[in-house]
Amino acid sequence: MAESMQGLKRTHRCAEVVNAEIGSTVTVMGWVQKSRNKGGIVFTDLRDRSGIVQIIFEEETVGAEGFEKAGRLHAEYVIAVTGKLQKRAGGVNENLATGELEIIADSIRILSEAETPPFPVEENLQTKEDIRLKYRFLDLRRPDIQKNIILRSKVTTTVRTFLADEGFLEIETPILCKSTPEGARDYLVPSRVHPGNFYALPQSPQLFKQLLMCSGYDRYFQIAKCFRDEDLRADRQPEFTQIDMELSFVDENDVMDVNERLIQKMFKDAIGVDVELPIQRMTWAEAMDRFGSDKPDLRFGMELKDIAEAVKDTEFVVFKSALDAGGAVRAINAEGLGGMARKKLDALTEFVKGYGMKGLAYINISPEGEEKCSFAKFMTEEELAAIKEKMGAKNGDLILILADAKKKLVLETLGALRCHLADQMGLTKKDDYRFVWITEFPLLEWSEEEERFVAMHHPFTMPMEEDLDKIESDPGAVRAKAYDIVLNGVELGGGSVRIHQDDIQELMFKTIGLEKEDANDKFGFLLTAFKYGVPPHAGLAYGLDRLLMLMCQADSIRDVMAFPKVKDASDLMCEAPNIVDAVQLEELGIQIKAEETKTE
Repeated sequence: MAESMQGLKRTHRCAEVVNAEIGSTVTVMGWVQKSRNKGGIVFTDLRDRSGIVQIIFEEETVGAEGFEKAGRLHAEYVIAVTGKLQKRAGGVNENLATGELEIIADSIRILSEAETPPFPVEENLQTKEDIRLKYRFLDLRRPDIQKNIILRSKVTTTVRTFLADEGFLEIETPILCKSTPEGARDYLVPSRVHPGNFYALPQSPQLFKQLLMCSGYDRYFQIAKCFRDEDLRADRQPEFTQIDMELSFVDENDVMDVNERLIQKMFKDAIGVDVELPIQRMTWAEAMDRFGSDKPDLRFGMELKDIAEAVKDTEFVVFKSALDAGGAVRAINAEGLGGMARKKLDALTEFVKGYGMKGLAYINISPEGEEKCSFAKFMTEEELAAIKEKMGAKNGDLILILADAKKKLVLETLGALRCHLADQMGLTKKDDYRFVWITEFPLLEWSEEEERFVAMHHPFTMPMEEDLDKIESDPGAVRAKAYDIVLNGVELGGGSVRIHQDDIQELMFKTIGLEKEDANDKFGFLLTAFKYGVPPHAGLAYGLDRLLMLMCQADSIRDVMAFPKVKDASDLMCEAPNIVDAVQLEELGIQIKAEETKTE
């Protein structure tokens, strides 16, 4: 039977007894990790969020009743123990902060009994994730998950303190908003009071934070919940958290400066990592050209090289047709992979085909200098020599080449192949933190689906002044005052300087095919606010979950969120989403229509 805590107060968390004096009396409370009954003595490891401490139960100190209780302890029982802290009589456990100490119990209360859990509460558990998430309340007890969640709290505390010291105000923005689709699908919430009308959950606080700048609040931030109804992957969830901010009377350099110092503070305080400032900057064009990605991983080399000059006169149809169509022929040197077996090369070919490429060309040089080239019979010796010279090829290297009329496809596929090989070669060490700012993104990108230019970030992003004259004549060449902060190939966050001039905003809407009426329908409240004096402003938002995933060296953001969803956006623990009562639907004026099955 469970006992009461009445009259008993915890003096220390389990691992905090290291701060107590040897010989003092302490009271600890927590969950039984394991208990071993050795006849005349019971050894129990007691766990709470701080760690584990060993408890010794002997009948002469804890009494007959207390010893009987200790003898029936099982994993996950919740107990309170009072006793004397002493040096361990047995061997020291170097894996525990309390490994030199133990508590000799003189009283025990069983506060709660526990059934046998479906999996052991321990670090580095191999139990399937679906089982862990179904019993997430147990999974959250595991020390490695607890460390992640505690780190999350430390980071958000640091963010709040740092930004407050920098003059930012923490202001909450609405969760029930108007639907203004920004690329992903909105989560919609029906209104009972306004039948047939819907709120949307915010994909970001973008419009509201710009309104706050119009309202004179100067520097805003928020640890903001955001929602997107989109397919999930390791670093994506239907609901996620942003560190969101906006600043008035600043340019992009001001935003990057305050955020570099914030990053430095977060990494030092939370995980003891020194981030060197200033953080490297790289234009979008350079990132795509060198790494095939606008979120380049700088922990390793293997940069993309343009070998068009070396093969410009070739008759090899794959290279020739790509160049004649204005496309690209690019290559990477996977140093050390020379001599790769044909089966593995075929697997790499299948990898690039998954991105839409027709094939993969290679020059495979073994460590002994034996050379195999998939296209040698179509090339002259001079052309092959020129390729190898351009790539700095030597014994033990593997040159991988892609060619296509679509330059973007070549760059992005080779960039993905570069990262794929780096993972295989063990070049992506999780404790090597390499930051980079990516700047000067294209303002617009062509949508094949909509057959028009669309905003790469959002329609309130400021073009670079020197490109303003190209908006109507050459929209695809216009660069934006936009910037992303990237860490180890992962986009942590992005932002931009916002448009605050009516004529530029009008031109932007016109370029993306958004008529005045449509613009007012979607963003009317913001555009109206802009008529009453709007300051120049800029902002940025981080994905907090992605940031923590990298800080914790976790494989998924699910490991740094208390109650995450799985890939189909469901919650296995709560069994959400789920059906609701017919009365609730009737109040909302909603009727569920069964899907019709087609019959032949």
